[in-house]
Amino acid sequence: MRIKVNKSACTGCRLCRQICTIYHFDEINPRKAALRIEAKFPEPGTFRPWVCTQCGKCAEACPEGAITEKGGIYYVNEEKCTSCMDCLDACPFDVMFVHEDVPYPIKCDYCWKCTEVCNTGAIVRVD
Repeated sequence: MRIKVNKSACTGCRLCRQICTIYHFDEINPRKAALRIEAKFPEPGTFRPWVCTQCGKCAEACPEGAITEKGGIYYVNEEKCTSCMDCLDACPFDVMFVHEDVPYPIKCDYCWKCTEVCNTGAIVRVD
């Protein structure tokens, strides 16, 4: 299963970012969301969602082996992670990041919550 992004359908409502942080951090803090919405200017109302493609580049770059794959999805092992940030540099889509309140890099774990709240079809779950 994968997350498919239909960029032309995104309205920029950012509900996906809110549900992501509610589910993972029990708070509404879009800066901790494991996906990002890029506003395309100068075209007002044009947005582009970015979600981890599970390419594995982060795992390849991790010297500690703290990013592992299970069922095609890559997870950060918080206990093994030393916060060296090599994974951030390796991410080709700039969707792995660090937040000052979280001691390890944040990445999408395909919890599917964003696909459940997106009512425009911009972010969908595909088999």
